[in-house]
Amino acid sequence: EVELVTSRFLYGPVPSEDGYRVTEAFYRRTARRGLDAPARRAFKLAEHVPDMLRFRREGVDADLVHYQWLTVPPLDRLLLPPKRPRAFTVHYPLPSSRSSLAAQRTLLGSMDAVVAHSEHGAGRLRAEVGLDPARVHVIPHGAFDYLTRLPEERPLPGDLAAVEGPVILFFGLLRPYKGIDVLLEAFLSVTGAKLWIAGMPRMSLEPLRELAALAPGRVRFVPRFVPDPEIPALFRRADVLVLPYREVEQSGVLYTGLAFGKPMVLSAVGGFPELVEQHGAGRLVPPGDPVALSQALDELVSDPAARERLASAAQAAADGPYSWDAIAARTMDLYARLLGGDPAGS
Repeated sequence: EVELVTSRFLYGPVPSEDGYRVTEAFYRRTARRGLDAPARRAFKLAEHVPDMLRFRREGVDADLVHYQWLTVPPLDRLLLPPKRPRAFTVHYPLPSSRSSLAAQRTLLGSMDAVVAHSEHGAGRLRAEVGLDPARVHVIPHGAFDYLTRLPEERPLPGDLAAVEGPVILFFGLLRPYKGIDVLLEAFLSVTGAKLWIAGMPRMSLEPLRELAALAPGRVRFVPRFVPDPEIPALFRRADVLVLPYREVEQSGVLYTGLAFGKPMVLSAVGGFPELVEQHGAGRLVPPGDPVALSQALDELVSDPAARERLASAAQAAADGPYSWDAIAARTMDLYARLLGGDPAGS
């Protein structure tokens, strides 16, 4: 029996639960007020401790609790149910400061198992956070294959549907660390393609628009949150998916690209190289290198056979080690060892 104890997701639709139940136990009053309510963060903070205390009382009924996120780690560590065993999956980049790493060490050190999505992430947990290697486990994140079979999938907007020729897609929140400026500089030397940049801005767009103006008519911005029903049409239309990040651990965009079997160009950062080196699902370029990025994009745009080879490798990875059946099996194996009192193995 599996229960997902969470908060309401306000940014768009979510998949219906299948084989588990959902309890929205956190930030319920804040959720009712909506995303645009004034002082939203303050309201969430006011609800946080009472919600955690309620969870502390109810969490003791579980045989095992697997945490996916804790909002205020130094405080939450003290509020967790005493129930053991407990596991934690690290979905976020590790901090760089000593004090923040110390806080992570205290929180994660209280877990019986800590899951990373890549060997790179696991290595950082052992070396930088200082976790017991026997408690660190690698279980990949799965491909977002549910997006490939949405019953409410929406078509491309008319202006995008009218675009002809190869399309290079950048997708996701627009943030400085994602190297969009590097991508735009590289794109100036790519011939015969259009570039779409889709996602909610978390930075000023003016410098990006100035770079895009140097390739007039070839760059389209979709500067907003893109809900699930609109994602499939974007990915199906894209000929190449590009993730030119300066730094990252993992990315949901990567798992979406796998699900749609997309040829991908990836910066050699975080766990990205493992996907390419182990499964051939993508092409690597050094981070922050517009010349290498331009060359890789130009080669793929002009070589449909190369794109097809990468697409086949991406689909094979999505159907194999990045499938949810494979991940579920590895997760259940971890649970069995934890419930048997054995944290060892990876």
